[in-house]
Amino acid sequence: MRGRLRVYLCMFIFMGMAAHVEAKQLIGWVENVRVSPGDVTVKAKIDTGAKTSSLDCECITPFMRDGKQWLSFSVKNHQGQIVQLEKPVVRIARIRRHFGQQQRRYVVKLGICLGTVYREAEVTLIDRSGFNYSLLVGRNFLKDDFLIDPSRTFTRHPRCKAGTD
Repeated sequence: MRGRLRVYLCMFIFMGMAAHVEAKQLIGWVENVRVSPGDVTVKAKIDTGAKTSSLDCECITPFMRDGKQWLSFSVKNHQGQIVQLEKPVVRIARIRRHFGQQQRRYVVKLGICLGTVYREAEVTLIDRSGFNYSLLVGRNFLKDDFLIDPSRTFTRHPRCKAGTD
């Protein structure tokens, strides 16, 4: 009787784990991602080593609106078209870079669509023009919804139904 109970208990646990894994989307180490507002599709590197996502921006200009600090910045999509955006500053992050150097970066909230998952996330803005990918997607966005296969690329197209422009 005890042996049968153990088998049933193991089956129950395994089925629960399998259902949890199936609910996650399998993605590669590089994916197409849509950023909102602006409906900008960019190539993104999936980076589990980064806590916060980071977006390549040009012409980052701070200004005041209704007593709060805002940013005007431009983003290039994967076809080279430029979109001008304005967002309020959420905070200024101190990023620890390689070799212990610290860098201050503006943080804004942007909508990110990866596969069928849309979520607003904090994103640091930085000139990433020297890198291959415009967006680095960090753990804060990835948690709970994705499994990453580092041998794959471009497994999902951004197809979010709600929350986009």
